[in-house]
Amino acid sequence: MSERVVPEGSRQRRRPTKQGAVLSEQLIVDTALRLVAQHGAEALSVRRLGAALGADPSALYRYFRNTDALLLALADELIGRAQEGYTETGDWREDLRSMGLRIHARYLSHPQAAVLAAHRTTGRRHETQAVERILGILRKAGFPDALAVRTYHAFVDQALAFAAQDAAALALPTAAREADETVWHEVYGRLSPDTHPHIAATFPLLAVDMVGSGYPFALELMLGSMAALLPPGEESGRE
Repeated sequence: MSERVVPEGSRQRRRPTKQGAVLSEQLIVDTALRLVAQHGAEALSVRRLGAALGADPSALYRYFRNTDALLLALADELIGRAQEGYTETGDWREDLRSMGLRIHARYLSHPQAAVLAAHRTTGRRHETQAVERILGILRKAGFPDALAVRTYHAFVDQALAFAAQDAAALALPTAAREADETVWHEVYGRLSPDTHPHIAATFPLLAVDMVGSGYPFALELMLGSMAALLPPGEESGRE
């Protein structure tokens, strides 16, 4: 793609594509997410998108200046979907817990896209809305601005880092993913207590826990640490 994007207000309604749909930014993003889920990063090409949409590939230039702009739109779409139906309760811990788990779950529902986009900063509508919400939760809970920014940074980086790691595991070919999971039994389950006493002692618990994501517990650890940083008297969010 090249630098020929047309401002949204200047776009003219075009005739329907071969599939009977009128092109829009949302339709392109939805289609790109579907293609990435099926084919991975190589799906982000004007040729593939044009074919899937039944449109001339050059028409996509009216909406996105290049494939990186489209990738940022995909990242922002995932953030937006994570916030669908989200409402604050007034309990800062519960509100951040909900936001973090929503972000993590939404990225894992599109693991191929998450691998490509979880580390990107979009500056788009859904991302700025999420930043505003999270900072608002922290400031209303009583975190001073400097601390609110630092805790926001740690909270978001933790959520996105776990999302990217867990999504990468889900995006592996089935055989590779199953092979990784069997390592806990085939290797760790056979280690001798003489050479690896701590692994041998905890293996039944280890084998079960390592199958799932560590994010929910890591999130609870973070929320507890954040609560400990609140200035005296600002403890309305404690459980």
